[in-house]
Amino acid sequence: MATSDSGAPAALAVPEHDSPAATVPPVTGPNQLAAAFGKTLSLASRSVHADDYINNHQAVAPPLHVSTTFRYSRNPDDLKQWDNHNPAAPYDSHMYSRDSAPNTTRLEAILTSVLGGPALTYASGLAAFHAMMVFLNPKRIAIGGGYHGCHGVIKVLHKLNGLEQLEIEDDADLARLQKGDIIHVETPLNPTGEARDLAYYRRKADELGCYLTVDATFAPPPLQNPFEFGVDVVMHSGTKYFGGHSDMLSGVLAVRPDRAGGWMQGLREERLVIGGVMGSLEGWLGVRSLRTLELRVTRQSESAQRLVDWLSSEVNGGKGLVSETVLKLQHASLQPEAADETSWLRKQMPNGFGPVFSIWMKSEELAKRLPSKLHLFQHATSLGGVESLIEWRAMTDKSVDRKLLRVSIGVEGWEDLRDDLLQGFQALKDELA
Repeated sequence: MATSDSGAPAALAVPEHDSPAATVPPVTGPNQLAAAFGKTLSLASRSVHADDYINNHQAVAPPLHVSTTFRYSRNPDDLKQWDNHNPAAPYDSHMYSRDSAPNTTRLEAILTSVLGGPALTYASGLAAFHAMMVFLNPKRIAIGGGYHGCHGVIKVLHKLNGLEQLEIEDDADLARLQKGDIIHVETPLNPTGEARDLAYYRRKADELGCYLTVDATFAPPPLQNPFEFGVDVVMHSGTKYFGGHSDMLSGVLAVRPDRAGGWMQGLREERLVIGGVMGSLEGWLGVRSLRTLELRVTRQSESAQRLVDWLSSEVNGGKGLVSETVLKLQHASLQPEAADETSWLRKQMPNGFGPVFSIWMKSEELAKRLPSKLHLFQHATSLGGVESLIEWRAMTDKSVDRKLLRVSIGVEGWEDLRDDLLQGFQALKDELA
């Protein structure tokens, strides 16, 4: 059975006919929506319908399949190694869930559509990062701050094969990179929500013969499309915005379409033996969540922007509850390039600057105490869910300044979140007084 680069069966080609009266069979498979409409549908529509071609049941909501193994054909003549094609479900044929399963196949179909490149899912964001590193197998990687877990994976690989870690913002370190090495950019950056210039690092990667990989977790569609800037592999912790409800772990790798031919097959074969696959429940939850991806992320980003603007004006005003305790804020919208319509930042993030930002309090004690004074914000790690979270980031990341609070905005009314922060600042003031 022919397959697409995403591992799903390829769409049937429409044959050419000399006679206009000839009957042309309808396009099926991943391309059937574009064929039916003569265009690529919107992100919102694809999030809901990109997996329709897999349907083989009358249920509108996809069922949850928990089986790990799938029956072979009863016809001995149909038996082929690692090919369990079912004519009754040509786009939903499986053998063993460590390779593929119904719910994760659907999730990958939608992710392939919304990310703009063939996608594979993994058990977590770090499982995806590890799989990417194993597949590309560089001798050196240039990486900045960002998520400490990725640094942990690099540390493990250094123990195994001597992988060398370099600083991405050090020109001398970048100059040490060689062909086949990796420049890994996290943008927006964890925990500050600040952005990095992908076009700049694409040029650097081309000069040095390196691969450019990006962790785009903090700016999922519709906020950012790294493939527009020539990125080779886009990584997401799907636990965050793709999951969106703080109830599932997942990781995602999407490959630049012109590299997908050999890369996707290699990644899938290695995933089979590394074993970092998603569970079926998580695949089902991911499909449920992606249906509302654009609605959630757009609202979260807009609310975050309103709160950042308000907090910044309070800090810069120099009077009131906020300025008494807050030292500064960090967010992509506060970078100088955000005010320039022609800047790389406005081109890279045309639809908003993301739902995560950082608040720097004037002391560690203030940073530790503020979260417990809030009612709508939950004091917890992670981000991207429908509920707003605030974290004294030192709880989980020993590398950050102990005055830093990471804020992830949910889908609550932004005015309510503002009022919750105000009463929290007041309660903090009263307590310390």
